[in-house]
Amino acid sequence: MLPWLNHDHFPLYLAPMAGVTDVIFRGLCKEFGANVMVTEFVSAEGILQRDDRTRHYTEFEESQRPLGVQLFGADGLRMGEAAKKVIDWKQPDFIDINFGCPVNKVVSKNGGSSLLRDCPLLASVARGVVQAVPIPVTAKMRIGWDAQSINAVEVAKTLEDCGIQAIAVHGRTKAQGYSGLADWDVIAQVAEAVKIPVIGNGDITSGVDVEVRRAQTNVRGIMIGRAAMTNPWVFREVHHYLRTGSHLAPVTLEERFALMRRHCQAALARATRGELEIMRSMRTRLMNYTKSLPGGKHLRAQFSHITSFMELEDILADFLSRPQDQEPEASPLPAL
Repeated sequence: MLPWLNHDHFPLYLAPMAGVTDVIFRGLCKEFGANVMVTEFVSAEGILQRDDRTRHYTEFEESQRPLGVQLFGADGLRMGEAAKKVIDWKQPDFIDINFGCPVNKVVSKNGGSSLLRDCPLLASVARGVVQAVPIPVTAKMRIGWDAQSINAVEVAKTLEDCGIQAIAVHGRTKAQGYSGLADWDVIAQVAEAVKIPVIGNGDITSGVDVEVRRAQTNVRGIMIGRAAMTNPWVFREVHHYLRTGSHLAPVTLEERFALMRRHCQAALARATRGELEIMRSMRTRLMNYTKSLPGGKHLRAQFSHITSFMELEDILADFLSRPQDQEPEASPLPAL
């Protein structure tokens, strides 16, 4: 039912990340080698209320398939109804259920990782969606609520019994958020405990990381999240390493700057808002792209105040004109 997870394939997933993995960023990562996409999480209640902003999150391009739309909520029947509406609108390849989000505004509504504390409710949500739709349903989860309640194996078995066809496991608890190290021992235990495919997620930044986790566990795919935010070329690098055993040269400064321009241009082209608002929304993304650069601190200081595409061009041109062998000093920036 999930052909990209058969034994002849070992796919790289782009992790769903709120505010990051929109249709533009997914397209870039697909181009660089991401095999499977999942949308930013979408509120089931927002779908049922036909909220235009919520519906916007379900958009995708045909080139991004195989793609799943991820839903969150705590009522199985309403989740199922929302999933049916998504299928009517967009015909995704699968529906994914969010059992992993640690953000308090989601947890407080009994969504995301909150359901890890209530397996009967989690099961009713999973079963409600599976029974409602004609396409595969998958799930993304964390290993538990906190270090004292790691229950990933129990949860995974429950999801399998409910008809979930694949599970992505992030190797951290809700309490950890994104701190500390992902526990791949628990991910390995989950992969041993269920017959359905398990996709491992957490602290994957290179081809070596993928090779090690593939060799040490029975995961059937790898999901990459935060590493892609700063280095969307990571998918290309991983594929190259797995195929050849050698590392690609890092992308050049010019390639990185070209991607910044392209990402901003794509955002402006799709915009229903003004340039100022769009460029403000791009600030964090631009800063992410500088994380590994010598002189990146200087760029981040400037990007934190950027207001136009022309300003971006000026910043990049100025940076390229500087000597690149030392960190440039940040210049004073006017307040907005």
